Amino acid sequence: MTSSGGAPRPGELVFEAPRRGKPPIHLLDLAPEERRAAVVDLGLPAFRADQVSRHVLGRHEEDPSTWTDLPADARELIGERLLPPLLTPVRAIDCDNGTTVKAVWRLHDGALVESVLMRYPDRVTMCISSQAGCGMNCPFCATGQGGLTRNLSTAEIVDQVVAGARALDTGSIPGGPGRVSNVVFMGMGEPLANYRAVVGAVRRLVDPVPAGLGMSARGITVSTVGLVPRIRELADEGVPVTLAISLHAPDDGLRDTLVPVNTRWKVAEVMEAAWYYAERTHRRVSIEYALIKDVNDQAWRADLLADLLVGHLAHVNLIPLNPTPGSQWTASRPEDERAFVQTLERRGVAVTVRDTRGREIDGACGQLAALV
Repeated sequence: MTSSGGAPRPGELVFEAPRRGKPPIHLLDLAPEERRAAVVDLGLPAFRADQVSRHVLGRHEEDPSTWTDLPADARELIGERLLPPLLTPVRAIDCDNGTTVKAVWRLHDGALVESVLMRYPDRVTMCISSQAGCGMNCPFCATGQGGLTRNLSTAEIVDQVVAGARALDTGSIPGGPGRVSNVVFMGMGEPLANYRAVVGAVRRLVDPVPAGLGMSARGITVSTVGLVPRIRELADEGVPVTLAISLHAPDDGLRDTLVPVNTRWKVAEVMEAAWYYAERTHRRVSIEYALIKDVNDQAWRADLLADLLVGHLAHVNLIPLNPTPGSQWTASRPEDERAFVQTLERRGVAVTVRDTRGREIDGACGQLAALV
């Protein structure tokens, strides 16, 4: 396993994406000091970098021609050199009276990614992609069935959130003015297989304006199927986001099939890394568990799951499977879901069942892009 541009470490798997055109460097790829250096390289005063950052990250404005606090020639130069187009809208569909919007974006090289904006009464959550496609090959996942195209850049990741914020600013989402309060890295891709870009994106999200969007780290969730070395590295980054482990089975025999990377890092190793993360960050780990009919939804497996979690800082997020077209996998029967929940509750394990928004708009990750 390696991040974009990083060398693999001894004993790690290497998940290589097919070679495609490298995304152009964008302002959002750069840390604040790098932005100032880039602006100076253009022959402009360094303070222009903060002005531009306030427009892009503070006001979510994408058209430099409207930035009247910058000279016209500076606007044109910065727009040309530091603000190349990243996401081109291809298709968007909505449900829940327009408060859930799933979008497909085309990247500069033709790769497709998805994001979902979900507005609730008390928050706005965005589910974003970190890769075009995914190389983890989980058989019940629409994205995994399509394979990995490439890693996204930091800017391509952050721009999905900026686009959502802009939609709220412009009134495109019913409910009046609002802000993106939560971001979940649960769209296309395995975030920790694109480690450097994802950590860069997290820092852009949490850094205060003009360095970033000024979000709370507590509102950001990074998911992983269990890339153990990267979980430990993330624990030491000093950015206490919520870690979500896509477990889906408590026993190695089944998890080897449902989450193939388990053949490299077994359940016990993944959970040991998760508890290290909880210890370092003092954040509760979210255990993601897609309930699949007659596969992993037996009450005795809930007991096995409880055996892993009792006494630890963890919460189980049960996910009714959103089946993909032609798949043998489907959601659990309601009575089996209830029995699973009751078993965990009886063992003292915190558990919720995820809201199933988006089923009617090909809500499973990768479904909509596959139709384009």
